[in-house]
Amino acid sequence: MVVCGDDGLAHRLAAELRGVYGEQVTLVVPQAGRRVSRPVVGRARAASAALLDRMVNAARGSGDSGAPERVLEAAEPTEAVLAEAGVDRAAALALVHDDDETNIRAALTARRLNPRLRLVLRLYNRRLGQHIEELLDQAAALATGSAPDASTVVLSDADTAAPALAATALAGTSKVVQTDGLMLRAVERPPPGPGQVADPGLATLALLSATSNDPAGADGSESSGDQGPRLLPDAAAVGEATGRGTIVLEQVSYSGAPSGTPSGVPALGSLFSRRLRWSLAGVVGCVVALAVALTVLTGDHPLHATYVTLLDLFAINEPALNTSTGRQILQLLTGLLGLLLLPVLLAAVLEALGTFRNASGLRRPPRGLGGHVVLLGLGKIGARVLIRLRELDIPVVCVETDPEARGLAVARRLRVPVVLGDVTQEGVLEAAKVHRAHALLALTSVDSTNLEAALYARSVRSDLRVVLRLYDDDFATAVYRTLRAAHPQALTRSRSVTHLAAPAFAGAMFGRQILGAIPVERRVLLFAALEVAGHPQLEGRTVGEAFRAGSWRVLALDTGAGPEDAPGAGLVWELPQGYVLGAGDRVILAATRRGFAELLGRRTREPDHHPG
Repeated sequence: MVVCGDDGLAHRLAAELRGVYGEQVTLVVPQAGRRVSRPVVGRARAASAALLDRMVNAARGSGDSGAPERVLEAAEPTEAVLAEAGVDRAAALALVHDDDETNIRAALTARRLNPRLRLVLRLYNRRLGQHIEELLDQAAALATGSAPDASTVVLSDADTAAPALAATALAGTSKVVQTDGLMLRAVERPPPGPGQVADPGLATLALLSATSNDPAGADGSESSGDQGPRLLPDAAAVGEATGRGTIVLEQVSYSGAPSGTPSGVPALGSLFSRRLRWSLAGVVGCVVALAVALTVLTGDHPLHATYVTLLDLFAINEPALNTSTGRQILQLLTGLLGLLLLPVLLAAVLEALGTFRNASGLRRPPRGLGGHVVLLGLGKIGARVLIRLRELDIPVVCVETDPEARGLAVARRLRVPVVLGDVTQEGVLEAAKVHRAHALLALTSVDSTNLEAALYARSVRSDLRVVLRLYDDDFATAVYRTLRAAHPQALTRSRSVTHLAAPAFAGAMFGRQILGAIPVERRVLLFAALEVAGHPQLEGRTVGEAFRAGSWRVLALDTGAGPEDAPGAGLVWELPQGYVLGAGDRVILAATRRGFAELLGRRTREPDHHPG
């Protein structure tokens, strides 16, 4: 396996391939002076600055299987560098640079060097990724004379991590995996009360950590020991577990591809302010009242009376001379109403023009806003999380420092309020109404900024739900435990994008489709689509026999009977335990990282006493 990258995802992916799948990996990274390291604070700053060097040195000296990794230092993955890395004889190549153009250029070169090479690209641009995938597969088919089998896979770490980050900030505790119209919804449930039995839903995916009620505990980390979370437990383990929450597969549904692109034309209700709408309604009510009064006074037909009233309103009727006093009073009142109507109409025109002018601009947080999510950072990750939150109809206020950030176009299109400013400056979070917010998502690329924003928000509201994106895992653990200890009644979560994305990239390098991943405290549970043929752990076994606690569990059978425009409609859920899996079956399963590696026939180099 060859991995080329310039940030933490490359090193996380290389560690995943080596430690979980037991593969030999050639790692191509930039030279020491050009490596990208994310700034953090305090002791973790030095740890992050030296993280890449430590991982490179460890890779060079790792000899768990007697074959140390190769590490090449190069500014870019040129043809000469790829050839030196052994791309011509490699099984798979992962190009995970942060720059899309660099990955595309290297992929075109690698396809020419080895047409049979399995390529995994990290691209942010979805549409471009589809075209590049088709182009590279077509080139491989022409060069080899046969159609490739999952020869090229394009993934985005932002798309992989966004559902988990968005779900953490929701009012509930749902975790959603959605791909190609198939949506799996896992729900975190509190421990059942005395004498109560927890509802397992479609399947119990995990038992949560027993230390979750201990603010200073190592909640869900590798040091939790037997008190940590248990992924894919069997029925006996679920029955014996007392005082533990669970994550269950509660709902399965099908949906079309999310557009995330509402119409650019403002809704009619947003054209005018509430005060102006009430003014217009008052004028209409007065016109109706005057028409009714004229009908009663003169005995005219209601339609004719309304017509005469409108003529009086616009001052185009003849004066009511030689008529009754009542008719003259009504005409004067109608004329006065017409004078009052002029400024209302002018205000309506100005407000409509202003609304259309600002439709392409950034909105400000409205007055009285509350119960929303404050999203810090509109980079690659923040933009994808914003789209996910709006798909779920969650009100959002964004805060961004860079006026040229790529996510600002998304916020403008979705008509989401944005505050431009440095979150570390006084008054910025207040402008985002953080004191009335439901949750804070700190997703900037700077750890110190995320931490400072979280601490300040907690000083404003101690019970605020906080989700931090932190690069250094040890630093994230320390921050997580400290915030839990300081605010035991508030929900605190720290998430690593590379930790959530690396398993999907690793599975793609073996030609397997990872549907998604959900975080279980500080571990990851994978959902994958797998052909039963060639897997002795599944083929010829019943669903009950194929289940291995702590490793994998079959969730559904893909019969392929659904229509092409309804992906996932051919899935059969709630399979009987006695159903025998045949070689022609395709299943959807949940698996731990090491369990998935075992299904692929790979041996891990390290024992895994705690699955996942």
